[in-house]
Amino acid sequence: MSVKQISIFLENKPGKMCEMTEVLAERGINMRGISLAETEGFGIVRIIVDDVYEATTVLKDGGYINKLTSVVVAEIPDIPGGLSMILKVFADEKINLEYMYALSAENSGNKAYMVFRVNDHKTAQAALTKAGIRVVSQDDIPTL
Repeated sequence: MSVKQISIFLENKPGKMCEMTEVLAERGINMRGISLAETEGFGIVRIIVDDVYEATTVLKDGGYINKLTSVVVAEIPDIPGGLSMILKVFADEKINLEYMYALSAENSGNKAYMVFRVNDHKTAQAALTKAGIRVVSQDDIPTL
């Protein structure tokens, strides 16, 4: 039930991020979540998209080095303390959180969506489900 995240390696130079996003836009690929971590020489762009196969194909054809990673996407009540509920589940289960970022959702109502990279996504999914927290699947991404 995990979601596939695409990590793209980019040179840390002006315009490189724009070029990469244009490649995806030209093929109608919708980025639902995005995170950028940079260093002096390069950046790692992490994205969640509605069509993983098409996106990875387009990126590869465009000369972009990319990699798929399993992540957990959780639906969180959009209230004070909503994120803390998720983080408490991870802490109680001794699940290490490597990084996280928000996911865009058109029909979110009073919900927020967060992407979590954890050391054990299967245990994280089971713990969240047991706590009554909805875990989003790859098939759910286009309909959020």
